[in-house]
Formats: sequence, C-alpha cells, structure tokens
Amino acid sequence: MFAGARSESEFNVSEKSIIIIGAGLAGLATGCYARMNGYRATILEHHSDPGGVAKAWKHDDYLIDGGIHYLMGHRPGAACYEIYRELGVFHNRTYPDLTNYCDFTDEISGQRVSFVNDLEKLSRDLKALAPEDAAAIDDFMAGVRSFQRTDMFGMMETPVELAGVFGPLKQLWHLRRSLRYLGGAYNLPNKEFSERFKNPALRRLLTHLFLPEVPMWFNLLMLSLLANRQMGLLARSCHDFVDSLVERFNGLGGEICYNSTVKEIIVENNRAVGVRLENGTERRADVIVSAGDGTNTIFKLLGGRYVSNAIQDRYKNWKQLRPLVTLSFGVRRDFAGESPLRFLLLKEKMTVGNETIDGFPIRIFNYGDKFAPAGRTVFQVLFITDWKYWKDLLQDRPRYEAEKKRVCAEALARLEPHYPGITSQVELTDIATPHTTWRFTLNNEGAFMGWAPTPKALRTIFRKTLPGLENFYMAGQWVVPGGGVPPCFYSGRHVIQILCKRDGKKFSTSVLD
Repeated sequence: MFAGARSESEFNVSEKSIIIIGAGLAGLATGCYARMNGYRATILEHHSDPGGVAKAWKHDDYLIDGGIHYLMGHRPGAACYEIYRELGVFHNRTYPDLTNYCDFTDEISGQRVSFVNDLEKLSRDLKALAPEDAAAIDDFMAGVRSFQRTDMFGMMETPVELAGVFGPLKQLWHLRRSLRYLGGAYNLPNKEFSERFKNPALRRLLTHLFLPEVPMWFNLLMLSLLANRQMGLLARSCHDFVDSLVERFNGLGGEICYNSTVKEIIVENNRAVGVRLENGTERRADVIVSAGDGTNTIFKLLGGRYVSNAIQDRYKNWKQLRPLVTLSFGVRRDFAGESPLRFLLLKEKMTVGNETIDGFPIRIFNYGDKFAPAGRTVFQVLFITDWKYWKDLLQDRPRYEAEKKRVCAEALARLEPHYPGITSQVELTDIATPHTTWRFTLNNEGAFMGWAPTPKALRTIFRKTLPGLENFYMAGQWVVPGGGVPPCFYSGRHVIQILCKRDGKKFSTSVLD
C-alpha cells in the first residue's frame, strides 16, 4: 500500500487533465506526480512497451538489456533516494551495490586498472601505473573526496522556475565543499584535462573514464558516489525497473495508451489544448507535457512556432550524444568474478560506420539471474557511431545486414585475446543500430540520451516551457543535460511542482508504507 496515495474515486472529476507524450522515465515520473497531486493523467506512448531508451527485450532464452547501467543514489542518505521511494522503485525490489566502476585494459601498455570503491586502493593503483603523476593523482583523489560530502542531486529538489532570487546563493552554499573542482582545469572536458598528465596510459584511461565530452568534475562525482556505496546494479534488468514505475502509476489511477504516436500538438490561441495522433484521433486536455524527443517536439509536433534565439541556437549548433551500435552476445560461459563494466583501450583502432574508435565499453550481465540461463551470460559491446551512415545504409538492406555482421565479427576478433574461446561460445547474437533506437523511441538521430554533457550544457539553465505557448511543459533528457535516471525523474517532478504553484495548490507526494 502506498502511504498517502488516493484512489481514482477520490479525485474530483473537475480536476484538470494532463496528456503526457512518452512513457519513458520522465513521462512515467510526470504521470506519477500528476496523480499524487490530483491531476487526471494519460500517457500516450509511441511504442507497444514503456521505458523509452530504458529498454530490455527477450531474444530466445536471453534477456537483452539495452538500458540503464546503474542506479545512482539508491541508499538512504542521498536526496534522490526519496524520489525513488515516491516513485515506488523499491517496492519488492533491491539493487545490489556496484563496487567496481570499471575495469580498464590498455592493450598498448598491457596495464589493467580497476576503479573500485576503495579510494585508498584506487590511489595506490593509479600511482603504480603513473608514479610520475603522483601529485596530480593526489589532487584528483582529493576532488573525489570533496564530492563525497556534496549531494549534487539535492540541488534539484526545487525547480529553477521556483527557486526565487536566493536560489543561486543557496546552490553555491550547497556546493561549498566542491566549488574548487567545479571550475578551472576540472571543468575541462575529459580529453583536454587528461593531457595534463605525463603518463600516456593514464591519459588514455582518464579520457574514457566517462564520455570524452564531459567535464572532469563529473567523473569526480561518479567516483564519489561509488565510494559512498551510492551506485546500484539493476539485477532484475531495466525492464523490471520500468515495471516498478508503471505499477506505481497504475496504482495511482493513471492511464497509459500504447501504440499511440502523436503527430501534432493542437494549439488554439497560443494555448496547448490537445494532441492529434497519427491515426487521426484527437485527444484534448487542460495541460500537455512532452516527455519525448526535443527536436521532434519543438520542430515537428509544434512546427517550430515557439522558439527563442537561444532555443534555435541550441538545436542547430549544440552537440547531442552520438548514437550507439549495441552488440549483445549470448555466451555459454558464466564470467564469474568479472567486473560487470569494462573498457578495452585498443592498440589498433577500428572503424564502426564513419567513426574511428580507440576503445569501447563492455557490459557483462553476470550480476543477476534474469538475463540468461544458468551457466550462460549476456556479454555486450557498445560502439559510438554515426547516425547518417546507418540511415543511408538502411536503404540497401543487404548491405545494412552485411555491415552488422562485419562489425560483430571484428568485435569478437578484438575480444578473443582477452577472452580466449569466446567466439566459439557465442550461441546468440543481437545487434541494435541507431535506427533501432529511433524505431523504439523516435529520438532524433537515434540518440540514447539528449545533449552531450559538455561543460557548457551542464551549466546552462533549461526551462520547462516554451516562449509564447501556454499550458505546455517539457520533461526529460532535453531539459536536464547530463541525462541519467535522477535528472529525468526530477524533471517530471518539477513540471508538476510548477503546475501546482500556478494552480495555487500545495505540491504533495506519497511513499510506500
């Protein structure tokens, strides 16, 4: 039973109605908070399943998980732990701790380094790899420790639209222990910051600690969460995680309509009043929230009529995260003792689409019994790639399929020296290209998240409304740069907080008993 939850019959029929476009994480969160606050909420989902990019699917005896890598702030003490309680993700579920952020193997130097949650051990291992960088490593580790005392997600509890004139000052105070590391050299992208180190192996490793575009302080934050035991694994898959949100939304009396692709947001007198579906059906509501792709929302569903110069510049010139080719292998092997996250730094570069890559991440799903039969494992390789290449290639289906097979064969050839015999142990192959992501989500150019988390993007304030358009809001990856689970959840919460303020009602939440 959810404490504080109200059944459908308890809601006044005169309460305002909300249509939410998209049943991804942000859309489901928006719907849950809408119901908690007395709004009638309907989610319209393009696909036949919820989750958006948090997607998992069955392929023979294997469950292929193409979504969330880990859950940040899954233990008491973190600000986002409370939002998880409100959204029901702990209901009959647990999330084991991630203790090793990533194992790096460098083919050039022959070195292997594990980014574990023991910071003393991590410091010793990095200095053993690069003794000439000992002083810089000490400063790096001091930065990680400073973020251990800073809950970054705590700053997201109040939307910027409601923060008031003292909001920025409150944020500075909240960040006081880590301010030194949020500017200067630590605000440089990974690739640029890494050039400050003398050891070439350490430079390569730090470049790929997260996405090369992110500022180095973002890595300090991630490692601090790891050290605080605030990173959890989705041992029952991201499909189960999404199910927890759907259960919560349904329990609150919400409605989800699948296979309901929105073609147009209906606007009358500069007020969003409803949507028109691809099948011609119209649905009306007092408020429209788009929790889908930003480009599709602003320039297709709304025809580009409600934009500022800043929005135009953002969508024209800013980088979005490049799409992925995801190779998932069902392997007759248990990979016991292996870290679930690895990164292979290549001695010889390889090409995927039009991208030349010097390394790639690996996911080994050996931490739960839902992914594969006993003694078998889903082994996944992810390649950054190019949307246009795969889109053009799809026009010639035989070439498209041949290229997928080529990439798989080369990936296994690169893995064989590190996992002898893996090629002969593969009994299933599943390949998802950027077109696959687009087909499931309608995300622009098959993006798996929104904006590239560059220093500029992470420091930009995004509002959840569009200029000149009333009764319309946005939630999700395109209004919270950096992406990930907590920001998506908070974005949906923010929309309802803003709406409650506008409607003169107190924002309220409920949690599990």
